[in-house]
Amino acid sequence: MVFFAFAFLLTALGAVLLLMRRWSWCSCHVCRAYLTGSWAKEFTNLGDWYAHLLRESPTGTVHIHVLGCTVTANPANVEYMLKTNFDNFPKGKKFAELLGDLLGGGIFNVDGDAWRHQRKMASLELGSVNVRSYAFKIIAEEITTRLMPVLADAADKGTVIDLQDVFRRFAFDTICKISFGLDPGCLDPEMPVSKLADAFDAATRLCAMRGAAVSPMVWKMKRLLNIGSERELRKNIKIVDELAAAMIQERRARGVSNSHDLLSRFMASVGDDAVDDKYLRDIVVSFMLAGRDTVSSALTTLFMLLSKNPEVASAMRAETPAGSEAPLTFEQLKGLHYTHAVLFENMRLFPPVQFDSKFCAAADVLPDGTYVSSGARVMYHPYAMGRMPSIWGPDHHAFRPERWLITGPGSSFVPANAYKYPVFQAGLRVCLGKELAIAEMKAVAVAVVRAFDVEVVDRNGSGICAPKFVSGLTASISGGLPARIRRVRNLI
Repeated sequence: MVFFAFAFLLTALGAVLLLMRRWSWCSCHVCRAYLTGSWAKEFTNLGDWYAHLLRESPTGTVHIHVLGCTVTANPANVEYMLKTNFDNFPKGKKFAELLGDLLGGGIFNVDGDAWRHQRKMASLELGSVNVRSYAFKIIAEEITTRLMPVLADAADKGTVIDLQDVFRRFAFDTICKISFGLDPGCLDPEMPVSKLADAFDAATRLCAMRGAAVSPMVWKMKRLLNIGSERELRKNIKIVDELAAAMIQERRARGVSNSHDLLSRFMASVGDDAVDDKYLRDIVVSFMLAGRDTVSSALTTLFMLLSKNPEVASAMRAETPAGSEAPLTFEQLKGLHYTHAVLFENMRLFPPVQFDSKFCAAADVLPDGTYVSSGARVMYHPYAMGRMPSIWGPDHHAFRPERWLITGPGSSFVPANAYKYPVFQAGLRVCLGKELAIAEMKAVAVAVVRAFDVEVVDRNGSGICAPKFVSGLTASISGGLPARIRRVRNLI
């Protein structure tokens, strides 16, 4: 106890000295606003403050000195980091340390050969026609048999439901079926609590808190002493580990041959004996992070925006084929260009992953002239980039799906430059599950819009919610998204 007390006091003293050194060295208004939290007097979210700073910067790049971090919304810088000089901007050991307890050696937390190997395996599986067909069948079934009945029940009873919670449950069920061949049943009528989902939510939130700390010494000492947020994190990661292990064992017991879920195909392709349970556990957690939180986040903000813009929901209905309430096929969904534009416009304003960080391996100069020292953190910020007039014009703040369409017959969707819109990352680390995620979001959006009007309300049942995001690896709205569901009277 004496040793731990001494170590804690020594670390606390070190942290104080570090802050004092940085404070005296940097008296700029940006660092003082970050340290004191005074930015919150004017901005709802930290991302909104970053967007303001980046709009004011001539280069679209700013320094947060107390974090040792360069933040950029300059597309040329993003392309340089993610493509041109990719090898000099890895995730880095510091990032791996922040998320290592949760993500382990999964694809989102590694560089070099480990990353290349996992990406190659994931690319082969996600590119398989059989896997995509299997996945879309699960998505369509989950929409028809679970999501739509839950919404219909809320509409018939006139109850207010938390759409964010509903979409999280939906996404968790689908990703577990697609990735592991197991059904947690979170969206069953009784809405059962999932220990795994809750533990995963808490763990991602607490890991994100590590990254926001001015000094890593604080959370490292808390981890050493097993106190506070680090104690809570350890408890939740233990739950994730235990339930992931149970998933793996059940998958083995059922057999992996002739199964189309991603875990089975991965185990079969490399040989089950060739991988240990820890490696498989990291794969399981990575699949959950990729397929659950991002989809539910995008769907949540989509219906928040549609509630404020009912004319957009009407235009989406008008685009869908008439004469049938049956789920649309994958090919039919591909032809819905306006709906595609709505999804991309939603994620421009509210990207599921609001920022991403790399670490500069060797001292470098970004295309805008910004010098980055060796070992420094560089953050590119999709949330801020969606609010830059230099990228999207003077109406950057407006929800306008038409900006993605070529006007005229057909109104075809035209994607933006990936480095201006790095919502799915870009370059060598571009999201492998992008097409499947878009298909899933499109299928949900179309099914819900065809049958229901969604009105977002506040806690008292009236008005419109303003999005305030909580800390996490993906964006989630504080307090959820309370909504009233009404049936569309005249279905097309």
